[in-house]
Amino acid sequence: MAQPLTRERFAAKLFDLRERYWDTHPFHLRLHSGGCTPPELRRWVANRWYYQLVLTRKNAAIIANCPLPEVRRIWSQRLAYQDGPSGDEGGLADWLVLAEAVGLDRAEVLDERHVARGTRFAVNAYLHFCQTRPWTDGVAAALTEMFSPDHMAERVTAWRAHYPWIDEGGYAYFEHRIPVARKDSAQTLELVLDHCTTTAEQQAAIDALAFKCEVLRAMLDAVDYGADR
Repeated sequence: MAQPLTRERFAAKLFDLRERYWDTHPFHLRLHSGGCTPPELRRWVANRWYYQLVLTRKNAAIIANCPLPEVRRIWSQRLAYQDGPSGDEGGLADWLVLAEAVGLDRAEVLDERHVARGTRFAVNAYLHFCQTRPWTDGVAAALTEMFSPDHMAERVTAWRAHYPWIDEGGYAYFEHRIPVARKDSAQTLELVLDHCTTTAEQQAAIDALAFKCEVLRAMLDAVDYGADR
């Protein structure tokens, strides 16, 4: 029987999935190089709203599946961050400001008229995964956070250079999220390394992170396919 990976080797296996993150997708390459039209950029923002909307339910599912109060206390902070203390604060509120900054009307974002079928299917699959799998799998899937802070920082720089028509207020989401994502990713990695200690648990965590990378890339497939349709 295969022995569990050492902590260091397990972490390295997780980091090895970096190349499967969505920043190498052709749409994201165009998005960061200035190759997207305003309608394409708006489509990305409108589709990503659906992902943002589901995050609180996804995180609540992880908490519901977790028997450990110390982990639930840690993970519950994500609910407060995303929903915010009011409708004018938090990750969701910041994303709506971004939507308006790129030229979307708030109503057309909220009614999800621009959300592609493929995006909806991928995000719903992610939610179902976290609702039905062990809490450690849901936490491991969130390890895409390890790859996101630098990517978001690059996005802000690229958008300011290539899309000067975007209102500066829209960048609040990224400016608020980047430091939180750095903290969250370190915390998430520690939880996975601490609680996935058997060979089966470690492989499930690796598979969960791979699955999440596929979810994100599937969203971009949907956005890219429908951008000019």
